[in-house]
Amino acid sequence: MRKLNKKITDTAVIIDLLNSCHTGRLGTVGADGWPMVKPLNFAYHEGSIYFHCALEGEKLDDIRRDNRVCFEVDLPLAYVKGTPENPCRAEYLYRSVIIRGRALIVSEREERLLALDLLMGKYQPEGGFGPYPEDKLALTCIVRIDIEDMSGKEDLGKDGIRETVLQAMTEKINMPFIIE
Repeated sequence: MRKLNKKITDTAVIIDLLNSCHTGRLGTVGADGWPMVKPLNFAYHEGSIYFHCALEGEKLDDIRRDNRVCFEVDLPLAYVKGTPENPCRAEYLYRSVIIRGRALIVSEREERLLALDLLMGKYQPEGGFGPYPEDKLALTCIVRIDIEDMSGKEDLGKDGIRETVLQAMTEKINMPFIIE
């Protein structure tokens, strides 16, 4: 990371970001050698990322060919507006995580059910879902990314702006918001 002052050094902050972000982006190496990025729902659990997908498709073709992947999440926090006198004041404040790892197709039933429970718990935390129908399970692929490298980065602004952003995060104000 070029700007070490933007590095998130607290692992708990990184894990909280993974647990609170709803969309992640999976990067794979396409058949033609070009990078391919796809947004998806995911769950973090004990050093791994889980997601589900169809049994066939571009993601799985890429993973079967080369299981090295990149995964990214970001949380927009605020946009600081520029002014007529100082347009360079404009800045976008955020937190992000970038992961490098290996994607593996999960075949064990227990781990597949764990992954689905993690996903349902994240996206439907109030519960209310029953057992998974066997016919749907048969059509669902579960992929686990074993994390090899994970880094977090943030820009919370400077001085008074930073304090405003930290207070908004504490008060759980809808993000992103605009700072004039």
